[in-house]
Amino acid sequence: MAAERREPAVGRNGWLAYGLAAAVVALDQSVKAWLLGAFDIIDRSPIDVLPFFRLTSVWNPGVAFGLLRAHGDIGRWLLVGFALCVVVALGLWARRAERAIGAAAIGLIMGGAIGNNVIDRVRWGRVFDYLDFGALHFPWVFNVADASISVGVALLVLDSLLAGRRGPATA
Repeated sequence: MAAERREPAVGRNGWLAYGLAAAVVALDQSVKAWLLGAFDIIDRSPIDVLPFFRLTSVWNPGVAFGLLRAHGDIGRWLLVGFALCVVVALGLWARRAERAIGAAAIGLIMGGAIGNNVIDRVRWGRVFDYLDFGALHFPWVFNVADASISVGVALLVLDSLLAGRRGPATA
């Protein structure tokens, strides 16, 4: 009797997603810790870095780019709970990711959601934003986790377009 081949619980692309999510969380939280600690951005903000970019200190009670503001503790904990549900769903999806680009996208979104909408909200009740490209007429101040989510969503769209052109992926 031949041994049945079992699929691993987490595929190679799933580990890519989890590793990328962990890297995003580490980078996001490290930058925030440095800016709020040793760099002391609260007392020094805004700081012009380039003609089109500055570091600015903003506490954001909303979701991405200040949208959907969380009013009070109920809103805060609802956002944390929602983010945790999204992260769990993405984590399950990552286990079966067929293409590396899709896994990378999932990992970026997971890491950003954990960094902003879980850790920051649990610690401070709001999100710390600091990247300001207002001179380029970009109206929002954001952070590494926000950028990670945005790039992840763009990669998911790209992955779905590429998958449609190639047909179903083969393992």
